[in-house]
Amino acid sequence: MSHILDTSGLSCPLPVLKAKKKIKELQSGDILTVIATDPASRIDIDHFCHISGNPLLSSEEKNGVFTYRIAIS
Repeated sequence: MSHILDTSGLSCPLPVLKAKKKIKELQSGDILTVIATDPASRIDIDHFCHISGNPLLSSEEKNGVFTYRIAIS
């Protein structure tokens, strides 16, 4: 199942903290799409995925909006 978490307008570390909280509600196999506007989220989301064991499927930026797709494991 796919889920979207919009953290637009929030500064790091809030996008990561909200993603961490949301992931606790999800099940293995789900996909979480995180939308952020803070450029620092690139580093923070990537690092979070590595330490949490939830693979980062994709990361893209368009017009200052960052979109991350995280597989929940």
